[in-house]
Amino acid sequence: MEREAVILAGGLGTRLRGVIEDLPKSMAPVSGLPLLTYILEQLSKASFSKAVLAVGYKNQSITSFYGDNYKDIKLEYSVEDEPLGTGGALLKASSLITSDHFFVFNGDTVFCIDMDDFERFFGVLKPEMAVALKQMKNFDRYGSVNMEKERIISFNEKKQCSEGLINGGIYILNRRWLRNNSPGEKYSFEKDIMEKRTVEDRISGYVSDGYFIDIGIPEDYARAQTELAQIFSLIR
Repeated sequence: MEREAVILAGGLGTRLRGVIEDLPKSMAPVSGLPLLTYILEQLSKASFSKAVLAVGYKNQSITSFYGDNYKDIKLEYSVEDEPLGTGGALLKASSLITSDHFFVFNGDTVFCIDMDDFERFFGVLKPEMAVALKQMKNFDRYGSVNMEKERIISFNEKKQCSEGLINGGIYILNRRWLRNNSPGEKYSFEKDIMEKRTVEDRISGYVSDGYFIDIGIPEDYARAQTELAQIFSLIR
């Protein structure tokens, strides 16, 4: 079966203004390459056959750079003519997905998980959705996640935490479930699906200790310049 993904690549990068040029956040240069290239490289190594890039702001900078393929991955584009929120962007992009389930990646984070093991986890538990989670210490930038066994029971608001699990920004979704539970064409995937469906539906958490970075603030964007170059040293 083909392995397909949607990459949410329409972020504005508001908190990085003055650090990067006028580009989508996913195109922020990291050690000479757009951040999106590192995500696509992960997909290439994990034998994905297709990636749908959900794009909006300055989308020509993405479409002209990558074209129709990245290595062996077929690229398609789902273009927002107006902002749809993360949920609306994902819903629109999912119309280009043919598989019963598919991966979702945030275009501003890199989380080095074992894609094969994550998909096996999804196949065994058969949840409506699986979320890759990262154990963190001393954080306030992220909301925390509560679990009972493998089931996520709540997503919590951002606050100072000495230790906890965070959403790592990689998901596997049942395509039909997403379409049946989307509240409209414009909505927040995090607020209107993830947080609201934890009671009625099974959303499972997959914990990985893989490398994680979110370039959303200048300090972590600066850190990414050396760390991602080392981790993806064979990318060129």
